[in-house]
Amino acid sequence: MRVKKALAEKEVKYEYSEQDLMNGKSDLLLQMNPVHKKIPYIDDVWRDKAPLLPSDPRERAQSMFWADFIDKNIHDLSRKIWTTKGEEMEAAKKGFFECLELLEGELGEKPYFGGETLGYVDIAFLPFCCGFSIYESIGNFSIEAQCPKIIAWANRCLQKESVAKSLAEPGKVHELVMEIRKSLGFD
Repeated sequence: MRVKKALAEKEVKYEYSEQDLMNGKSDLLLQMNPVHKKIPYIDDVWRDKAPLLPSDPRERAQSMFWADFIDKNIHDLSRKIWTTKGEEMEAAKKGFFECLELLEGELGEKPYFGGETLGYVDIAFLPFCCGFSIYESIGNFSIEAQCPKIIAWANRCLQKESVAKSLAEPGKVHELVMEIRKSLGFD
């Protein structure tokens, strides 16, 4: 999803190819980047339009820090919300909201994490917005009640065509999560 959002923001034409990363990486993906087995960083390739990372080295490092924070924290905690129950889920919910509150502090009064334009941190965080309603339903909480700036930010991002057309459909995300929960013996 991040790649789709970044390419859409930069208005780069591409051919979409669904990849089932849960079952390994396809030959095409490995062929595209045989060393790191990851997709090359888009901002380095298409520098001329809609830069996602700031040019200032300090601000660039901060953006990369927050994206890493999201990858290492929001990802794990949100997954635990829908793959656990009881005390483990409660601990995940507590940690999730602690992270969201830190992200709200970083967002401050800016429209986007990078300032006036959608950037790297926004793109790192946006895929999780597709699951907000699922996390709320399964975890029995309201993100908006505790972190209204995060919901306002998500709604602002969703108004951008490049974001709206590149995010996963919430219905598909919900279906996948419920399928996983069922395979884990929940519901």
